[in-house]
Amino acid sequence: MTAFRLLNEVAMENQFEKCATLAALHASHEAWIIPNPWDIGSAIDLQKHGFKALATSSAACAYTLGLKDGEVSLDHKLSYCEVMASSTTVPLSVDFEDGYDNAATSVAANIQRLAETGVAGCSIEDFSRVDKTMFDFNHAVERIDAAVAAVSALDMPFQLVARADGFLRRQYDLDETIKRLQAFSKAGAHVLYTPGLNTMDQVQQVAANTDRPLNVLSPFLPGVSVAEFSAAGVNRLSLGDVLLTKVRTHLNENVEQMLSTGAAS
Repeated sequence: MTAFRLLNEVAMENQFEKCATLAALHASHEAWIIPNPWDIGSAIDLQKHGFKALATSSAACAYTLGLKDGEVSLDHKLSYCEVMASSTTVPLSVDFEDGYDNAATSVAANIQRLAETGVAGCSIEDFSRVDKTMFDFNHAVERIDAAVAAVSALDMPFQLVARADGFLRRQYDLDETIKRLQAFSKAGAHVLYTPGLNTMDQVQQVAANTDRPLNVLSPFLPGVSVAEFSAAGVNRLSLGDVLLTKVRTHLNENVEQMLSTGAAS
């Protein structure tokens, strides 16, 4: 056996373990936080603090490249994910946006490429990066069908998160959100996610009408504890780009002070 083949098998074994760990977290009945680092250093810091899994943020990834959210190419995203996954020992779930194509078959092919980077899962949303519109219901479900088929063909429990983004973008209401999430669940998605819920009543409605682990973007519900999210039926709590935003705000405030006072504090 060559050294390259041995290293490749070790990497695949580690990735399998990361996928299995993420799957176990999704099977938990307690809510848990999956923070969103933006670079290797922040990922390692969060891992050291004891977080059991990490997730990329499309906005945070774009920032590291000096781009706006939605402007990162597929090749850049794959390179970014490979570096982030290889630099950490906990599972990494990827904000894979719309799968980098409108066509269902292309989304499936892109997920297969993403899995080769060593990550443990990804999310696919129902908003087109190119057209800046929501996919219609049938096409949105077709895309998740294809994503599920791609994930099922992998030799590991790679975790698929299906996102319904219309509520966040004010393109459809909560009833349509629940309808789409139910269809995504029926298609075989492992986790359901609708960012933008901003009341616990909305969270409870979605949780009560779906049968998969639920991901919530917690900064939209400030002051709600992890225990309260658990009681409402939430499994996974994402932070989006809030950590990066706080760091950037602190940096900019201190830079302004240095420029005005000359103090390097």
